[in-house]
Amino acid sequence: MGFNGVQNFSDLESLAHQVLTGRWLMIFASFLMMATAGASYMFAFYSNDIKSVLDCDQTTLDHISFFKDMGANFGMLSGLINELTPPWVVLFVGGVLNFFGYFMIWLSVTQKIPKPHVWQLCLYVAIGANSHTFIKTGALVTCVKNFPNNRGVLLGLLQGYNGISAAVIPQLYLAFYGPNDTKSFTLFVSWLPTVLCFSSLRTIRIMKVTQHKNERKVLYKFLSIALALSVYLLTIIIVAYIVTFNRGQYGGSAAVVILLLFLPLYVVVEEEYGLWKSKRISAPLPPSVSVITHNFLPSPVPPTPSMDFSTSSPTTPMILQKKVSQKRAVISCWESAFKHPEIGDDYTIRQALFSVEMLSLFLSTMCGLGGTITMISNLSQIGTSLGYSLESITIFVSLTGIWVFFGQVTVGILSEIFITKYKIPRPLMVTLTLLFSCIGYLLIAFNVKHGLYAASIITGFCCGAQWPLIFSIISEVFGLKHYSTLYNFGSVASPVGLYLLNVKVTGHLYDKEAMKQLEALGQNIEVGKELNCNGGECYKLSFIIITAVSLFGTLVSLVLVWRTRKFYKSDIYSKFREDQEAMKAAENDRAAAAATNNVGPPSS
Repeated sequence: MGFNGVQNFSDLESLAHQVLTGRWLMIFASFLMMATAGASYMFAFYSNDIKSVLDCDQTTLDHISFFKDMGANFGMLSGLINELTPPWVVLFVGGVLNFFGYFMIWLSVTQKIPKPHVWQLCLYVAIGANSHTFIKTGALVTCVKNFPNNRGVLLGLLQGYNGISAAVIPQLYLAFYGPNDTKSFTLFVSWLPTVLCFSSLRTIRIMKVTQHKNERKVLYKFLSIALALSVYLLTIIIVAYIVTFNRGQYGGSAAVVILLLFLPLYVVVEEEYGLWKSKRISAPLPPSVSVITHNFLPSPVPPTPSMDFSTSSPTTPMILQKKVSQKRAVISCWESAFKHPEIGDDYTIRQALFSVEMLSLFLSTMCGLGGTITMISNLSQIGTSLGYSLESITIFVSLTGIWVFFGQVTVGILSEIFITKYKIPRPLMVTLTLLFSCIGYLLIAFNVKHGLYAASIITGFCCGAQWPLIFSIISEVFGLKHYSTLYNFGSVASPVGLYLLNVKVTGHLYDKEAMKQLEALGQNIEVGKELNCNGGECYKLSFIIITAVSLFGTLVSLVLVWRTRKFYKSDIYSKFREDQEAMKAAENDRAAAAATNNVGPPSS
């Protein structure tokens, strides 16, 4: 990339302004934030420290995990705040909550404060995880509104960076703190996302949507860099468990990760330079003579309306009339909640929440993500119960973020291609993802030899695949007007499903089987002590139930497929293209009118 058009310092200053205020830098900043806002995916890294500090059983740890997922997905508050304020507000709040939550966890696991109660640790975990909803809302929703024509690809990329954070952050952490300091992990995730949040407050903002003919090609450039980063992380994680790394080698590995994280900045500068150069070429030359005329005649004064107090109504009828109008407004409000606009138009929040489309999407999401996140959250305990080595379990946990990333990026892009080229409804991809995840659950339920390797890949892929699908469907079916709130409402389905499947089913049945094994050995069961279960029976019934629930979610998702089939057969992005063309035509008309007004008669 050469800067042939930059001839002096003024040009360089103009180009720098173009880069710093352009849409592409906003996307790059969002990538960095999403790549570090995934500590909720890494609960397995610090769950053992929490378990040892509290000396608790699996059910208690599952309760803490539930609060983690509830905080990570209950983003209605951040959505409502983002509806009323600019994006920097939710980013600032997210940075503050992130630091407080994880810093308090670090103080607890390092025993720098008195041993916390379970409810206190649940609160810290929930606050730390909830900060990510503010960060994601500020970054993701803003990007979708600035790039509405390629939301499938963009959501896949953003969610992909968020999923890959489970592999990015450990690499950076090992370089900063070394492999022997495990309890400082929560300290690291307390300050890093907060610093990035505060540094991006002015960069991430709502901008005017402009038409860019190579927009998708630029996103594919970002995708190629993200894929290179994921392949590198996949390789380095495997190599690190074959060859023992020292701190210096971890530092070298982290340097490559940082380079790949900042490589999209090259694409940003390249694209903004092209836009800057085209603006200079197309800019009209100033006229040689211009006459500016002013109208010094006073504007006509509008007549003052006469005030006839004789027609004023009495106070009592006015009060009655006001009460009647308020009652009619309430009735009209509830009637409008059940009178839905056409699919694809802007729904109100009430209309969306009371729609069949949202109900079917919520239930299928609850079944799908509830099962996959249950599997991911218990991956370490599942591997221990089934007799896998510690090295294998560590690889499972470390690579989960990679599989989540591939699911988010692959399905996000494929669903976009299927919609634009083949008019296949995006909800059908949700159906197929739920069916595919059942294979991973059954491999665990029946303890297939080496099945956990395949199960972790399948489940991580399906978990990642569902996120861009859910967020894209919400933006397409219900419009972008209240996307901040509706996007976060869709996320609430995940912790609800997780609580039912992880706490009430998996954790309960695990402890029940563990107590049965202790009774068979003739050992006493101490209340509050950690319970460990060994063998294939520990999770067999749990994952059979999860498989049945996922099949039910598959059937529910077909309702959404059927109700949206006509909408997805149309051109779902035509509305945004028409709006952009109308805005461009209006700008051209204003520019032509301004040029006409500024050019006066030739001088004699």
